[in-house]
Amino acid sequence: MIPQKAEQLHSLAVAFIRSPRGNILPAGNLAPKNLPGGIRFLQLPQVPSQKSIGPGRGIGPSITAGLENFLRGGPIFSPGKKSVQKLGHTSEVTVNEHLVHSGLPGYLVHAEMAVAAAQAGKHIYCEKPLAMNVEEARRMVDAVKKAGVINMVNFNYRAVPAIKFARQLIDEGVIGRVFHWRGFYLQDWIIDPGFPLVWRLEGDKAGSGSHGDLAAHLIDLAHYLVGDIDEVSGLQETFVKQRPKLAATTGGLTAAASAEMGEVTVDDASLFLAKFKNGAVGTFEATRFAAGHRNGNMFEINGEKGSIRFNVERMNEIEFYDHTDPGDRQGFRVIAATEGAHPWMGAWWPPAHIIGWAQTFTHQVYELLNGIAGNTCPHPNFEDGLKCQMVLEAVTRSARTREWVKLDSI
Repeated sequence: MIPQKAEQLHSLAVAFIRSPRGNILPAGNLAPKNLPGGIRFLQLPQVPSQKSIGPGRGIGPSITAGLENFLRGGPIFSPGKKSVQKLGHTSEVTVNEHLVHSGLPGYLVHAEMAVAAAQAGKHIYCEKPLAMNVEEARRMVDAVKKAGVINMVNFNYRAVPAIKFARQLIDEGVIGRVFHWRGFYLQDWIIDPGFPLVWRLEGDKAGSGSHGDLAAHLIDLAHYLVGDIDEVSGLQETFVKQRPKLAATTGGLTAAASAEMGEVTVDDASLFLAKFKNGAVGTFEATRFAAGHRNGNMFEINGEKGSIRFNVERMNEIEFYDHTDPGDRQGFRVIAATEGAHPWMGAWWPPAHIIGWAQTFTHQVYELLNGIAGNTCPHPNFEDGLKCQMVLEAVTRSARTREWVKLDSI
């Protein structure tokens, strides 16, 4: 039974936030002095005990078996031979009476877990990209639709207040008809050819490289801000074909190499052109070889009456250009999206007291829990994830065939 009142939300798997170490923690267990804004905003009481599969506590078949056993009322996991941490990430799976949260990479049974959870009547919060391929994503969408459970994908850029405010401006017609989307997601953490072969560089585990990891965010934002994509033409390149195999992870995006070499089986860079169904056109670029860019997720949208720019490295701001201003007063101006009137910001600090990356996850889960309480699926949900997966697959096909690919052919 889905709780209908806000005060019943404590019986769910409640809010997850990202700690500085990248772990996923229940917000309700944190003292208000540590996160006053988050606690006040979500208004969640003490979190009931949860059972988690985390670093060092079993992966792969152990997770699948553990989840299925939990859904039957038994213990959640049996220890596996490998640990999540040994594979180079610190994600985990958290389950509760009502909600399953998967922060694992797609190859660690996103699809199997989601389908099993949906069949057991559990709501689902899943990491992006939704699946390893379109077939898996469609299976996940079918499962949640059939079960009628609430579902959400962790495209957390939608939960940046400045980006939601940009959507508000577009919806209000402030920039008029949209002509151009221009999106770049630039990182530089694998430029060194001696950097080891972590799981993100193996196609059977990651699905793709910068394409699924970074371009997926751009695609979802383009869908959110501009509209559905109709057709794409892609180019993908792997600059470093071989790397030393992984010896050990050393935290974050750092790792130690061994002497043995292995094949890189994903893209290092992915670029594509897009035609939107509403007539707009777009350019997309995702790479991990852009020296000087640690995490440069940037976009610009040009319309008939103005333009909007964003860079996540200044995530509390957007730049807005009003083409209807008198010529002697035109120019981009910075808007700090920190006022109480801006999305979600009334729950945090006074104006100009900025928020950070962690709060985007709090916002996501706030929307998720409200969706569960109101029995209304929030966005981005599994259908949004499927739309993104279709674009990812279409671009990869286009890069291989060197032809434009229509989305309705995927």
